[in-house]
Amino acid sequence: MGKKKQYDLQKRLVKFSANIIVNASALKKEFASEHLLKQLIRSSTSAALNYGEAQSAESKRDFIHKMKICLKELRESQVNMQILVEANLVNDTTEFKKNQKECSELVAIFTTSIKTSNKI
Repeated sequence: MGKKKQYDLQKRLVKFSANIIVNASALKKEFASEHLLKQLIRSSTSAALNYGEAQSAESKRDFIHKMKICLKELRESQVNMQILVEANLVNDTTEFKKNQKECSELVAIFTTSIKTSNKI
């Protein structure tokens, strides 16, 4: 049962990262949006990749450390998307808002998971 949850989270992270890449055209073609998009792709994919590493952590401490990296990258993605919206650099807000919502949910999941892991 636990393996399925891990797989579902990994699947969500991969889907989130892929959606960021696929929906890149939702942004206006400007220097600032292109700069932020490149960073958004790096941070969102980093969360997925680091979660993959966390699955083979060598210790509880190593697992928590890698999970914290994932959380850090997700929070960076979250702030990046807020900047893009605030700077009015998003053309198509429908898909973009879905990505923002998913990022917020992932941040909440990782925050809870890290707190739980620290208690065990």
